[in-house]
Amino acid sequence: MTRLALRRGVVVSVDRPGAAAQITVEVGGERRPAISYEPTTGPVEAGDEVVVNVAARDLGLGSGGFDVVHVNLTRGLASGGTPDAHVMKLNYTSLQHAVVPVEELAGELSRPLGKPVAVVGLHGQLPCVAWATGARPGIRVGYVQTAGGALPGELSRTVGELLERGLLADHVTAGPSFGGGREAITTAGALHAGFAALGWDAAIAGPGPGILGSATALGHGGLAALDSVHAALALGCTTVVVPRMSSGDARPRHRGLSHHTRTVLELALGPVVVALPAGEDVELPEGATPRAVEPDVAGYGSSGLPAHTMGRSMSEDELFFRAALAGGMVLADEASR
Repeated sequence: MTRLALRRGVVVSVDRPGAAAQITVEVGGERRPAISYEPTTGPVEAGDEVVVNVAARDLGLGSGGFDVVHVNLTRGLASGGTPDAHVMKLNYTSLQHAVVPVEELAGELSRPLGKPVAVVGLHGQLPCVAWATGARPGIRVGYVQTAGGALPGELSRTVGELLERGLLADHVTAGPSFGGGREAITTAGALHAGFAALGWDAAIAGPGPGILGSATALGHGGLAALDSVHAALALGCTTVVVPRMSSGDARPRHRGLSHHTRTVLELALGPVVVALPAGEDVELPEGATPRAVEPDVAGYGSSGLPAHTMGRSMSEDELFFRAALAGGMVLADEASR
């Protein structure tokens, strides 16, 4: 049984150009929204014949409800790859491509690194953490994109905006993630290179947009945070867990402290700091030290950065944003020590 849902189509229009170009493709007489990752499959123009993966849209997935260009038959077959690249990403798949790993910049491993790492479980926490950290001038923060959500680094417009504003110094796609400003073979390698070679004072590690989920204890993308926690701890980094919290999620398992974060804290093999918004009384597992701060919710609300999570506004789920902003404040405190 063939598992890839591939269909031929023709590009009707390029609706939003860019590295993750938003396009409309006609497939079997139906016009459908699609994404074309131009660094991977090449530039795209109206009239191009393409092969698209239709699985997500056919399943009606909310955050991934669009087709994805698998190959551009008209103009995507002439790429020669990246010069001097020699390590494969998406290896042994039809989309494997060679990259230059950032680990090669770092030299020999030296521990402890003694720098702080904030671990997020949702991409929606990233702008809050970066903004709150950036409120403390002079802190260079790198973002390590991990597994758990979208793998293409080009998909997040938020990362591009944070880089433009100077709230992030680098975007490294690690492990199966790809397409960032720099590539890493592992999350640990990305963190080591960031601190040892790229001049980071702090790092944020977490998934790209969207999240995998199955409503089980261990079968969800939020558990990728556990790997990031262990990588940071192994390198001798102060590890700040940014909790997923909610006052507006309709699902009981995510109200208050999400079961995603609680599971990570229960399974962590070393001590971590948990950033909490002031006034939230949360019982934490052994080995997790709470650090309560009062976040600037109003300031973030006027920043122009994303102020929705899973369709809910800040007023509908203020706790989500307060917790994420607290994570940035604690990260800044640790970076300033």
